[in-house]
Amino acid sequence: MTKQFKIIVEKHSDGYVAYPLGVKGIVVGEGDTYEDAFADAKSALQFHIETFGEGIFDTETPVLEAFIAEAGIAV
Repeated sequence: MTKQFKIIVEKHSDGYVAYPLGVKGIVVGEGDTYEDAFADAKSALQFHIETFGEGIFDTETPVLEAFIAEAGIAV
């Protein structure tokens, strides 16, 4: 069975960080490129599923869509 996951990839000054939405627990990938971080997150997610089973899926509130918005806040 194949399940689709939404994976966020963030660009930082020292590389990329990626993490899936809708998963219980912490799953993070990183890399020097977008592709490396994405692949690392997929690998980490696969390991997380194999280790903890399908109970890690957040089925009570599945992520249907993900949006990114930017807001200016006074600091």
